[in-house]
Amino acid sequence: VPGRAEQWPSLAPAYHLILEGILILWIIRLLFSKTYKLQERSDLTVKEKEELIEEWQPEPLVPPVSKDHPALNYNIVSGPPSHNIVVNGKKCVNFASFNFLGLLDNARVKAAALASLKKYGVGTCGPRGFYGTFDVHLDLEDRLAKFMKTEEAIIYSYGFATIASAIPAYSKRGSPFHLHGLPGSRCPLNLKCVLFCFFLLKNPRKARVTRRFIVVEGLYMNTGTVCPLPELVKLKYKYKARIFLEESLSFGVLGEHGRGVTEHFGISIDDIDLISANMENSLASVGGFCCGRSFVIDHQRLSGQGYCFSASLPPLLAAAAIEALNIMEENPGIFLVLKEKCERIHKALQGISGLKVVGESLSPAFHLQLTDSTGAREKDVTLLQEIVNHCMNRGIALTQARYLEKEEKCLPPPSIRVVVTVEQTDEELERAARIIKEAAQAVLL
Repeated sequence: VPGRAEQWPSLAPAYHLILEGILILWIIRLLFSKTYKLQERSDLTVKEKEELIEEWQPEPLVPPVSKDHPALNYNIVSGPPSHNIVVNGKKCVNFASFNFLGLLDNARVKAAALASLKKYGVGTCGPRGFYGTFDVHLDLEDRLAKFMKTEEAIIYSYGFATIASAIPAYSKRGSPFHLHGLPGSRCPLNLKCVLFCFFLLKNPRKARVTRRFIVVEGLYMNTGTVCPLPELVKLKYKYKARIFLEESLSFGVLGEHGRGVTEHFGISIDDIDLISANMENSLASVGGFCCGRSFVIDHQRLSGQGYCFSASLPPLLAAAAIEALNIMEENPGIFLVLKEKCERIHKALQGISGLKVVGESLSPAFHLQLTDSTGAREKDVTLLQEIVNHCMNRGIALTQARYLEKEEKCLPPPSIRVVVTVEQTDEELERAARIIKEAAQAVLL
């Protein structure tokens, strides 16, 4: 009515009224619905309980393992596993241990370790942050950083824990990784395609801020080949990824001064975000290290699980690694000697009937695989083990490559691993090649 100040309330939307009506009806239903009690089970007698317990069979704690499994039938070594090794009471030339530079039984290295043992004792009994940091640890980290020409280095007390601690320290859930060459990752995928599809097509907006990692072995353990680092560096800058380089086999092997695959290809160390390696091969010690820029390494001191929670490296092993570095720096020609010996035995092993050489000629660790598989992995393993046993009886110590078969995504074929060191003479290399050929003919033909 014109002139009146009375106001009408606004009407609620229709969907709001419908929703309220549904809720009211649901409440009314709950109020008037019947309640039901669960039927109580009758109590079992003591005899019935005992019968149920006797019938119940729990699942095994671990899956059944054959008594013939190689891990349960290991070879026993007496004395140091250096150039000459005593295995199961038989003296052999060692072609199985990763003692590339022959420093495992070096007099200078042992003297340095013994002096450290007398000064510091055997172990540390504490992580680095809890009275586990000794001056020899800091000296080793400084020497490794200078040797690798990086700003800083960090050491771990266990080789495998190094890369296993470094990767989680920088990544988070959802961080895309491409494991190029690491165990369990050697599937035939094109890296460029993977990076493009995974980083850009899946979620272009998220790809702009997501951390991306390429984790790659410098020298592939399972194939004995060198990684295509120059191509990976190009992809790194194109797709804005970070490169983690694992150099456990290539450190102390590749490059004019043994600095690894970066020196081998002449790539600037600044192009690599993190380098990791263990000290259990060329340095003939125990543990591992990472090196890179200071802010990268400092983060591991706060987040590297193996660094924060494990007892630090025994000082005697740190002192041994320092002395091994001294020998490497004083004698850079040792790396050329190792390369020549690798090329010599690679050439000598060509053309073996039934076996093929897998690996590059500059790799001190390569594989011998069956040319034609029997079609059953167990039979292939048995044939290769017969070749290994034949060689050991003739004074050549070899071993089969072992894998966590249930964990590997792309399980490599069975193989015999051959390891070359600078201590092996030309005559021993030729003799080893001859005995391997004879063993292959006796077993496979």
